Amino acid sequence: MRTTLPFIILAILTLAGGVAAMTLRRLVHCALALTVAFAGLAALYLNLGAEFAGLAQLLVYVGAVAILIVFAILLTRGDEDQARHPFSPAGLAGVVIALAVFGVLAWAVETSTVAHPGTVGAAPSATMKSIGFALMQRYVLPLEVIALMLTAAMIGAVLLALREKRVNLDEPDAQGSRTA
Repeated sequence: MRTTLPFIILAILTLAGGVAAMTLRRLVHCALALTVAFAGLAALYLNLGAEFAGLAQLLVYVGAVAILIVFAILLTRGDEDQARHPFSPAGLAGVVIALAVFGVLAWAVETSTVAHPGTVGAAPSATMKSIGFALMQRYVLPLEVIALMLTAAMIGAVLLALREKRVNLDEPDAQGSRTA
């Protein structure tokens, strides 16, 4: 199997985003690093010829889930104390566990008989057009349920942020006056 330079660059970008998401201390930085990992994974799918999986990854995870996470963090979190170190102390344990899981999965793939078949089957004939028709006709209800769930999560984050802000405005400060 021959690897190409774009694949190596995208793999390094994806791994760097994942490691940064595990090891950074500030929650906003972790969410943004997770977004980079999601985008790198979408680019890897596109590089490997899986257009639907890449575009779905880009739309659902980068365009919806990661942005929803960032907005939820920004709307619900108060001012965090500035940490002395940008990396979490538990980050090293996360890296060790991730490397152990990677090792076990790599071993399982290498020793599997499915990974080294004698003959390669025909490529699937599903096109982007046929998948789009299936999503808009046969699977439209699950698609709408996912959209509704993401919208409800965003509305919930906004309501939590407004309630938290209102509570903070109603509390008197140290001198007895209300904060504005």
